[in-house]
Amino acid sequence: MSTEKQQPPPKIKFPCAYPLKIVGNAAAGLKDYVLEVIKKHDSSHDGTATLRDSKNGNYQAVNLTITATGEEQLKAIFDELKASARIQMVL
Repeated sequence: MSTEKQQPPPKIKFPCAYPLKIVGNAAAGLKDYVLEVIKKHDSSHDGTATLRDSKNGNYQAVNLTITATGEEQLKAIFDELKASARIQMVL
């Protein structure tokens, strides 16, 4: 048995650059939808994002970095994106 204590995960210091990866069903407008949601929660976001298709073309991943201002903002972004039927994962 290990006697080492597990350390809690490190706290994020806000504000910070926070990378996001959003995986959704492949469809026209996915990137635009994601950026629309992001802009609601990070008005300083410049609209920069990359879109990548999955190997079989069933899914797409949108990668971007936001300026995270707090845990409440991150939760709101995650909740709004995950509430959409077109979004499969938010990482």
